[in-house]
Amino acid sequence: MRRTRIVATIGPASESDEVLLDLVKAGVDVFRLSFAHGDIPSGVARLRRVRALAPDLAIMVDIPGPKIRAGSFGTTPVTLTVGDHIELTEGFDKTSTASNIVVERLHVLAQLQVGDKIHIGDGGVSLLVEQPGPKAKAMVTSGGTVMGKPGLSLPSSLVNDRLPTDDDRERLEALRTESFEILAVSFVRSAFDMVSVRTALSRDDVMLMAKIETGEGVENLDEIIAVSDAIMVARGDLGVRMPIEEVPHLQKEIVRHGVRYARPVVVATQMLESMTHSQVPTRAEVTDVANAVLDGASAVMLSGETAIGDDPVATVTTMDRIVRRAEEYFDYEGWGASLGVQQIGAGTRSTRITAAITGAAWRAAMEEKAVAIVACTRSGMTARAISRFRPPMPIVAITPSDATARQLRSSWGVEEIYVSPAQDIDELCEVAITRLKRSGTAKSGDPIVIMAGSASGGAQITDTVRMLIVP
Repeated sequence: MRRTRIVATIGPASESDEVLLDLVKAGVDVFRLSFAHGDIPSGVARLRRVRALAPDLAIMVDIPGPKIRAGSFGTTPVTLTVGDHIELTEGFDKTSTASNIVVERLHVLAQLQVGDKIHIGDGGVSLLVEQPGPKAKAMVTSGGTVMGKPGLSLPSSLVNDRLPTDDDRERLEALRTESFEILAVSFVRSAFDMVSVRTALSRDDVMLMAKIETGEGVENLDEIIAVSDAIMVARGDLGVRMPIEEVPHLQKEIVRHGVRYARPVVVATQMLESMTHSQVPTRAEVTDVANAVLDGASAVMLSGETAIGDDPVATVTTMDRIVRRAEEYFDYEGWGASLGVQQIGAGTRSTRITAAITGAAWRAAMEEKAVAIVACTRSGMTARAISRFRPPMPIVAITPSDATARQLRSSWGVEEIYVSPAQDIDELCEVAITRLKRSGTAKSGDPIVIMAGSASGGAQITDTVRMLIVP
């Protein structure tokens, strides 16, 4: 079993029914749909179609936040060459060219200053402002190709929108009754941002993922993690807002902090970028993916590679091979031993008990070399809490909720099992043993560890650990 999850972004290259189904077969665990591109009705229609085609996978919806985008360059790559002089104009639904870039935000160009830098997309193409104004002038200082509607990274002082933005609220309203598991929130700078988005969405059945891509987000990391359900290391925007040499170290820090809190952590941006138009990744990209796995990431994400790439399915297949090989080298025992029993939430009684119980379960499973750890869970928290120890044996989640089962597709090392809700702990143990024997994971005489809530502990608290020998 591959423990690290794969997230694939859906776009023009991958939105056909045939390709979507092939991506599921290739090993995608989570489909990401960006609501920053296109109109809302089209986004909702795409979401419904993906849900119908992949009913067991998790769906992540990404809202834009205060991100500024360029008018579309079209589907053919446009080359910007170092030294070229470009005009910037404000507008909407207009086409950008190699000589004129449309900025889809009003009243920002006049606020620019001579010498300001503008990064396009993930920062590969950069401009230097020579003249601010409604028709600003800039020079290309780092060249490359652009296509579609890339993001524009302007000085952070010009982007002070509070979350959720008006555009975000419009999308949240349209998504209120739709079926999806994860909402990715862009440009999170504080815990208040996440609390505000949660209030606006008003849904308890959707996990909120904070995208860490600003200096403020890094500074307020712990408070953001505490009020979020999952975290994304959004290296594209992070890399243009922070010194580039800091990104690898920030990635490690964000991953480890997120995992300590039992939050799934996704590492994103340019993981297999060259496979957008090539059949083989670079050696550096292969190493990058492997290092994300060794860092303890819960999932690795493909963006343009599957959204606009030449062969999305081959890219996922390649990612799967790299991840599986890296996992063979992962230090499972060392990771858990160094983690310790950490707080996994806001310090409530139930989270403290869950943290202690899952720590005990991990130690028992490691000492007795259990063949599996079973987490009986309604919300998914018990499974995510044991997942943070990164045990070498499979984690099996037994849940009465199909929504929880899909959410757990974003959690490291968890296999989901959906069962009926009316079962006590003895019945759950029987279900676990039967499933593990049927799958070939366990045989007679093998030890397994089971975590569940007792009748006295209450439905919301995991307070019991059992070590069972398979009959």
